[in-house]
Amino acid sequence: MMTSVLHAQQIIQLFKKRDIKNIIISPGSRNAPLTISFSQDSFFNCYSIVDERCAGHFAMGIAQQLQEPTVLLCTSGSALLNYYPAVAEAYYSEIPLIVLSADRPPHKIDIGDGQTIRQKHVFANHILFDTQLEMINRSDQKEYLITNERQLNKAINTAISKHGPVHINVPFEEPLYNTVEQPSIDVKVMDVLKDETTEIPATFYENWNNSKRKLVILSTLNPPVFEKEDIDRLTADGSVLVMSEVSSNIVHENIVWGIDTLIAPIEFDDDQIAALQPDMVVTIGGMIVSKKIKQYLRRFETNIHYHIGKRRAYDTFFKLAAHIKIAPRKWLQSLPAQTQPSNYQEQWLNHFKDYLSKRPAYFDKIGWSDMKVFELLFEHLPDDIVLQLGNSSTIRYAQLFKMNATHRIFSNRGTSGIDGCTSTAIGAAVGSGMPTFLITGDLSFFYDSNGLWNNYTPKDFKIILINNSGGGIFRILPGEKQEDYFSTYFETTHHLDASNLCAMHGFGYTKIDDEFAFAKAYQQFIHTNTAPQLLEIQTPREINDKILLDYFKFLR
Repeated sequence: MMTSVLHAQQIIQLFKKRDIKNIIISPGSRNAPLTISFSQDSFFNCYSIVDERCAGHFAMGIAQQLQEPTVLLCTSGSALLNYYPAVAEAYYSEIPLIVLSADRPPHKIDIGDGQTIRQKHVFANHILFDTQLEMINRSDQKEYLITNERQLNKAINTAISKHGPVHINVPFEEPLYNTVEQPSIDVKVMDVLKDETTEIPATFYENWNNSKRKLVILSTLNPPVFEKEDIDRLTADGSVLVMSEVSSNIVHENIVWGIDTLIAPIEFDDDQIAALQPDMVVTIGGMIVSKKIKQYLRRFETNIHYHIGKRRAYDTFFKLAAHIKIAPRKWLQSLPAQTQPSNYQEQWLNHFKDYLSKRPAYFDKIGWSDMKVFELLFEHLPDDIVLQLGNSSTIRYAQLFKMNATHRIFSNRGTSGIDGCTSTAIGAAVGSGMPTFLITGDLSFFYDSNGLWNNYTPKDFKIILINNSGGGIFRILPGEKQEDYFSTYFETTHHLDASNLCAMHGFGYTKIDDEFAFAKAYQQFIHTNTAPQLLEIQTPREINDKILLDYFKFLR
């Protein structure tokens, strides 16, 4: 059974031919032709998520894990606007989403009809492609049929080849609920795009061969991108220093995995920090988390910057020479085994290892705090999990600890917002089928509390909620912390906990507030899989910033 609406039949049939299966539907009436058709066809995996803002991030989590387009479907009106945070995140994180929005017919826009807004081009600044389909009332409307066929194919091809969101606005006139047993029309697959490749310019090899200090930064990468032997090859050249971020999913003994731990102790020592200055920079991956490396490379005259890979290139350091759109492994394997004699890598790896050797003494003396909690977590997280990290202070603390090589690590670093972290993590758990952990802060969690409102959360899904009673990131940033306006309008202090939310949504719940309680509760939290679990860890609000800042001072 499927809708009798012909342009809706085109969508259903083309999605099937392109093997697009995962459909996240938010309830409504105007989208009934598509809802009926998707939900009544066993080919599709349909999910009903009431809150469109949560639905958008849930869909993004599935697409993030499967690396293939996931579909969002909503009714007309403001429902569509609630997808915008997820659309923007997908745009900057380069995650394929197909947004299907039902709409009134064009002649009913701006005449005072209910649940009607201007939906065409609503995501104009953060979309790779958008279109509005023609309404088709008869199967002999050949021109409209062909137009829709081309637009639908272009939307799908763009989402796949350009790695990002597209928007298809679909006007419907009543009746909306009529169905037929078989489709009345056919649709063709057109212009399937091939992978885009770019030759490596000769000037790149000239710069690479002549540089004695080459800095390679690995940021957000969806694994697997490199094998161990690839990093072995890259770090065999003494003139190459590799820095990685937590979301790069790269662990190796010869890379600097804690960028801030290396830079912070010397950032105000002009002689030392100048010695780190590279002749050229190569970036691979998405958005860079570390503000310190961005500020540092903007501060000094780094001569040249290349970005490698199909991910979008940003002129982050104001020195971008070229975007080389080639698979990172292919680029790496094209490099000469050795270039200029240099101790650049050895010098800075030794600095990094020296700082790491000092850490145990600092961790032994600090009390219960955010930093102590992250130390304990990264010692005790189980192997072979998908680890989702919340934004703001969560991912910044995570950058200070060596990652487990068996983990697959993700974070919404496209827009770096706190919205949608929980919804994305649950979508990722559904998409990956792997045990999934979310580490998140209190404001992120409560902001996205509707993310728990669904029927699809796996029983082995875990949330670790670090509750320091406010926006702890603002205590780390410069500014006066004692003024009344700070706690109200920046830090946003509160006295909430997650107990009632967990009871309402069927999560197991445990709350702890010291290291002894952590040791007692953690193993039970890890091993209880009869229902999703939330471990709430309460930390003191006013000392976390001092402990973090003193950590960098201690390393000097």
